[in-house]
Amino acid sequence: MKKRMAAALTISLMVPVFTSAGAASGPVTVKSVEYKGMQAPKTIPEMVDTYTKASIEVTYSNGLKENYPLSYNRLFKSEDKVAVNKGEMIAAGAPIDVNGNVIMDNSVEGKPTPYVSDAPDSNSMLRVGNEIYMITHYEYQTFDAAGKSAYGLVPASMSLSKMKQDPKTGKLTPEKVEKIDFSDVNGIWIPCNGSLSPWGTHLGSEEYEPDARSFEDTKSKTYAQTASFAKLYFGDEKKANPYYYGWIPEITVKEGGETEVVKHYSTGRFSHEQMTVMPDYRTAFFGDDGGNTMMFMYVADKEKDLSSGTLYASKFKQTGTENGGSGDMEWIRLGHGTDAEVKQIIDSGTKFSSIFEVSDTPKEGFTAVKTYANANTEYLKLKPNMEKAAAFLEPRRYAAMMGATSEWNKMEGLAFNPKENKVYVAMSDVSKTMEKDATGKEPADHIQLPKIKSGVTYELNLAEGQKDQTGAPINSAYAAKSINGLLTGEDMTQADAYGNTANPDKVANPDNLTYSAEMNALLIGEDSGMHTNNFVWAYDLDKKKLERLLSVPAGAEATGLRMIENMMNHSYMLSNFQHPGDGLKDFPITAVNKDQLIAEMEKQIGINKTGGVGYVDGFPSVKAGSVAVHNYPIGRMNVNKPVQMYKMDASGTMTKAASLKKGFYRVYGEMKDYYNVGGSYYVKKDEAGAVYNGRILLKSSMEMYSADGKVFKTLKAGEAIRVYGMEDGKYNVGNGYYVKQDRKALYYEGMVMLKKDVSIMKDGKTAKTLKKGSMARVYSVDGNKLHVGGGYYIDADKASIAYMKN
Repeated sequence: MKKRMAAALTISLMVPVFTSAGAASGPVTVKSVEYKGMQAPKTIPEMVDTYTKASIEVTYSNGLKENYPLSYNRLFKSEDKVAVNKGEMIAAGAPIDVNGNVIMDNSVEGKPTPYVSDAPDSNSMLRVGNEIYMITHYEYQTFDAAGKSAYGLVPASMSLSKMKQDPKTGKLTPEKVEKIDFSDVNGIWIPCNGSLSPWGTHLGSEEYEPDARSFEDTKSKTYAQTASFAKLYFGDEKKANPYYYGWIPEITVKEGGETEVVKHYSTGRFSHEQMTVMPDYRTAFFGDDGGNTMMFMYVADKEKDLSSGTLYASKFKQTGTENGGSGDMEWIRLGHGTDAEVKQIIDSGTKFSSIFEVSDTPKEGFTAVKTYANANTEYLKLKPNMEKAAAFLEPRRYAAMMGATSEWNKMEGLAFNPKENKVYVAMSDVSKTMEKDATGKEPADHIQLPKIKSGVTYELNLAEGQKDQTGAPINSAYAAKSINGLLTGEDMTQADAYGNTANPDKVANPDNLTYSAEMNALLIGEDSGMHTNNFVWAYDLDKKKLERLLSVPAGAEATGLRMIENMMNHSYMLSNFQHPGDGLKDFPITAVNKDQLIAEMEKQIGINKTGGVGYVDGFPSVKAGSVAVHNYPIGRMNVNKPVQMYKMDASGTMTKAASLKKGFYRVYGEMKDYYNVGGSYYVKKDEAGAVYNGRILLKSSMEMYSADGKVFKTLKAGEAIRVYGMEDGKYNVGNGYYVKQDRKALYYEGMVMLKKDVSIMKDGKTAKTLKKGSMARVYSVDGNKLHVGGGYYIDADKASIAYMKN
């Protein structure tokens, strides 16, 4: 039962005495919290559905085990007309142009229709004041209305959803959905994964940036894509500029739902899959999707400010090949820049040919490089005074010229684990450029690993005191020192009956990553053509166990993965799916009738027409080591009629005992369905009376409101009002009434009277002494600790006290 604390005050106050069913027999703690996974789908309905049959098992120190089933909740599909735009309802995944108008698909003559993305991707959930907002990416459009590929041709978009939360169940409902305006930053290009910054802003992405060298050839595919984007977004293909795209957009949500968007040019331009910022609020790592990509690190000049900083690229020095491989990391400093400086370079009309000279063959003074931008080896020479332009507009090419490793393949999502000080990186496909060069013709061959098409999840080991390639110190305590494999997929030589070509009981092609601090677990979402159904997995980092949590529709990718813990007292695992049914006809499925599966997919969802946005809930609000039943009461229960009481034995089994009569009873804790009323005795929550945790003492008169927000009455100064719970800036005072949280209302849970002089503690050390006979308010109870405010507490096991519960 989670508690909140206020500042400590000492006061004499008459506190009512009340009945207890029995003294507490010692705290009951949470021994373990474990994921219990689900099987892979076996039937056509399961293969079409997005669902979970997983659960969380909580084991207590007294032997009781409780199971919390998880459930999937769809918020909306990208085709659903839930978004408000210029007074009209439009599809959530519909892109808008520079003027805020819906972009139309005219591929079928005489039948204009709005584009609707089938690819919802990243989610971030933010609390702004007492409101919850969710930002969702719509990555791309797979096909146009004529059935032709529209990938990279149509501007992308994001939506902002204001969420309504049921305070009791935690259920989320979209209250208002709007499109985010990117007109100040030239629109948004293929926003894939993203993250929530430590300071509460959304960090988006622009992956597969258009190649500026190819763009200069007006007959190239790159020019066609970029020009199509410009024509649809600006209404003018002459405004096409590849250097507008490939950046990190940061979105700030203000109170009332207003958004502010900036693109951070100082973080470098490449295939941004995701940016993850470290606890120093300055250091960041990135995914760089595609082939021949790089691992970059950015160190901002100031905390919470990504407008200026230093960009680094890594050189991989291989040390092993087992379990996906390992190696040391050397960081090559590319340069320092500001958003303003880099934007000025773009706005001045800089082109690729302004930065580099190019040769088609080896030539003196030119450096051979191979990067994502070009399938062939390039021979480049930097033009005079173009170092900054190269470092930020063309960081892969520039870094490769300086010796950085450009051989990573399909580098996807990241997640930070503060407990172990590691960053996890998903490498979706360990093959091609990550294998040993058998030809001897590649410009470099730093990575020489065994092929694992189903991918590897790696961990970056961070350390302070590192230096760059010149020996200069890196101004960060979070630079990656080395990398090694954590989880590997398992390729199969032939497909199984469900069409899987990778072991379905292991992760295949990891993509989205997120970390659960409550469970100390890494959650992994798949983007796999090697699994017919893609899954979301949980890897318990303590027990080294992998469990399947969620299955998305066959042919779809699991996207938008984000673990949200304690969002207004509830936890969620955000998870979307995109492009359902994609390529399903090509899977060698024999376990079920493939034609029927495809027909059902088309009927239930539609193939490559829409995507789903949703979340998993049902997570318990406990973690290993937390106290469930305390030595001292944490609540008081008002029993209006006799209630059955249960006694728990050593195995955790409940048997009926005597009934509780009418009256007030102390509550020492809770375990899912039960309140503990002392010793081994429990009552069921759904049979018990209302439980209040503490009181508020009013320093001056305050208004009490009814559930509809209207003033019900005015409370007088000096009144001590029962509090049944706290949320959203309100004290719940019973029967739907509430008082707004305010300094004029002092919350406390009880009083402690000292029978002898008592030392009070802070951070495990003696802080000061309170004299015999004095009294102090108790603001929360944690096992044997009575918190008296300001971070101070009394260790009740080592003190002579009398505790009086409100």
